[in-house]
Amino acid sequence: MPTSGVCMNIINARHQKSGYGTITNPISFLNQDYEQMKQYCLSRRVKYIDEMFPPDSNTIGQGLLEPTDLDRVVWLRPGKIVSNPSLVVDGVSRFDFGQGLLGNCWFLASIGALTFQNSILKQVVPLEQSFNEDYCGLFHFRFWRFGKWVDIIIDDKLPTIDGRLIFVQSKTPTEFWPALLEKAYAKVCGSYADMNTGTPAEAMVDFTGGVHMCVNLTEPPPDLWELMTRAGQNISLMGCGTPLGKTSANNVLPNGLVQGHAYTVTGVKQFMSQGRLVNLVRLWNPWGKTEWKGEWSDHSPLWQTVSPQDREMCLSVRDDGEFWMTLEDFCKLYEDLDICCLCPDFLDGSSSSHWKSSFYEGRWVAGTTAGGSTKNYEKFSTNPQYRIKVGKLFSECSENQGERNFLMSLMQMPDKRNRRLVQNLHIGLHVFEVTKEYKAHKGRFPASFFGRNKAVAQTKNYLDAREVMEFVMLKPGEYLIVPSTYHPNETASFILTILSTAETQVQSLQAAV
Repeated sequence: MPTSGVCMNIINARHQKSGYGTITNPISFLNQDYEQMKQYCLSRRVKYIDEMFPPDSNTIGQGLLEPTDLDRVVWLRPGKIVSNPSLVVDGVSRFDFGQGLLGNCWFLASIGALTFQNSILKQVVPLEQSFNEDYCGLFHFRFWRFGKWVDIIIDDKLPTIDGRLIFVQSKTPTEFWPALLEKAYAKVCGSYADMNTGTPAEAMVDFTGGVHMCVNLTEPPPDLWELMTRAGQNISLMGCGTPLGKTSANNVLPNGLVQGHAYTVTGVKQFMSQGRLVNLVRLWNPWGKTEWKGEWSDHSPLWQTVSPQDREMCLSVRDDGEFWMTLEDFCKLYEDLDICCLCPDFLDGSSSSHWKSSFYEGRWVAGTTAGGSTKNYEKFSTNPQYRIKVGKLFSECSENQGERNFLMSLMQMPDKRNRRLVQNLHIGLHVFEVTKEYKAHKGRFPASFFGRNKAVAQTKNYLDAREVMEFVMLKPGEYLIVPSTYHPNETASFILTILSTAETQVQSLQAAV
């Protein structure tokens, strides 16, 4: 397995060369410096109030609470809610909290996954903070946002009604890390209301800055179980979602699952039952309650068919939101699986493979470099182009010659701070092989090239998602990667990330000015 240094190099490939905006030197969000502000408050013996994210209705946002409830909101510091507040009580666990009035199950499912990885958790939530020594009502958290790590400061005034928190709620009343973490992410998104609806992938990437892979469970890969097992053995976060269905989100089905809802994958395990191996997936509902009622649920008689040791180790009969189901039921009842990992080892199952990462920032500009889809090759040729030369596999990866060796990710960057105002464009990636007649070609490739050559790999559809990706096998040779929007003349910035186990050289082909 690669050392942690290798993993950090992969993550830092997404950061600026200067080192500013890295995990060890994050950017101060909104130019608010944590150390400077802390010293200011301590020297003047005042408690911090964040003027950039003040305790008022704008911070809660529009449409989240009824006007009558909004009038009842009182912003209280933890010391005014309980007499002895703590950031963490008896360690950090997914069972520490449950979802409040905010429709951010996607975010809380990601936190549930985060609690399994202490090394990542300590990066996101600096655990040396407390309500005792040097307390001044100021806390800070770190997230990866569109290529850079940022440090976010908040005051600890939390919205309450009748003395109770109205959003995420800790099951231990004196523990406040979930509520403060949620507030910090709400600040990044623009308000609490801006966190309504989303997918676990978004927050998991923001917690790690790592490698993200999305699996469509309606057409699962044949090696899905092996992929999930490898991810579980690595430093990974896994989340998934149920389909919305014909009714509204949050509708509880007779089988106990919630429609249009995000869950955390908290484990995978193979059991021997009735003389055969059964692959089970463990899931957690961020409501902190409401569970699956089918086969292998908490009260299923099938648990009597496994060894007492397995049953003792894995079965917990209580309504805490966590349950087991078979891999087959998982694929049948869930829509997609997101895996976010610091290291890409889980992709090919080899601890010896060496993955190299490269990272590029680009932009589609209406009228010049925003050509739209392949429907019009003349316009398509004006999109940003990246010429890539693929050499032989790194020697330690040669045993995986037949496996997929390239993971390409395209992430669009927002032009607005408020998350709810961001309208994602439909984006996609196309990969073309540079044929013999174009080997000596210099500069950008003309429309005639795209008219004569079909893509050898591409994202299945143009999606209005923050990120799309494609995992492929590219043999040694030369290729052209073209990120594009579906519609022409749409302006946006993007991040293209390329991970490979082969020697690669990438050249960005700039459009003529």
